[in-house]
Amino acid sequence: MYQPSVSIITVNYKQPQVTSELLDSLRKLSYSNLEVIVVDNDQQYDDSPLYRIHYPEVKVINCDENLGFAGGNNVGIKAAKGDYLFLVNNDTEIIDGTIEKLVSVLVDENVGAVSPILRYFDAPKQVQYAGFTEINPITGRNRMINQIAPTLLSDTPYIHGAAVMIPKTVIDKCGLMPEDYFLYYEELCWSRKIRKAGYQLKVCNEVHVLHKESVTTGKNSPLKTYYQTRNRLVFMNRNTNFLEGILFKSFFILAALPINLTKFALRRQFAHFKAFQRAYKDAFVRPKLGMTY
Repeated sequence: MYQPSVSIITVNYKQPQVTSELLDSLRKLSYSNLEVIVVDNDQQYDDSPLYRIHYPEVKVINCDENLGFAGGNNVGIKAAKGDYLFLVNNDTEIIDGTIEKLVSVLVDENVGAVSPILRYFDAPKQVQYAGFTEINPITGRNRMINQIAPTLLSDTPYIHGAAVMIPKTVIDKCGLMPEDYFLYYEELCWSRKIRKAGYQLKVCNEVHVLHKESVTTGKNSPLKTYYQTRNRLVFMNRNTNFLEGILFKSFFILAALPINLTKFALRRQFAHFKAFQRAYKDAFVRPKLGMTY
């Protein structure tokens, strides 16, 4: 039986062991028409022999600099030959049957991208992601849905960058992931662009991926505080109308900024205090994008 070609793309940043564990899980997949690409960010040496121990057919692309999440994925996308591209974090592990189910969803040409359910690797019964809510135009906040819908598929306004399959034709039409965010919010902005092109975004509730979550950035690091805050402000600036933009900036300056700075100060989390303050300045006062932290 014919199987469309699928390119699995993952980005590594100084975590060869974690990436090797992902490749080990890929060796167990029964889907036959696979291409596997590892984009090695900021790599001084060629780790291809190490990765090929775990997955002999892997294609390794070494990048001299850290291109960030979107930049690394875009390098893989440009090199991919598959009809469908499955972008996965290197801190995930894939279960057999996942590829087949996601491909079957994308047979519907109205669907621009599909994510599986994400479950926590250390607590696999607990759902991390079963879709997103829409972003509130005033607060700039949304949340991940952690209850699986009873239907086989559910709609979502945003895909999850940790695991998403997209047809090559959709990327050709909508363009690559925006790289200037560097880390966080790039897949949300990409989702908006894909939706504006007339496509639906789906979550496949029949399959899941195990996610180790924030292995690269840390679950509660100043780096994460900086990029999530700065890029939320940038995202809202790009994706709101004039009135929504005024309301959001007023909310952030009058409420979110003083509340968060006070919280970090009271907890003596001064590194987070500085990261949040700098994120505000880099987004609004003297805009700086890309890798700036």
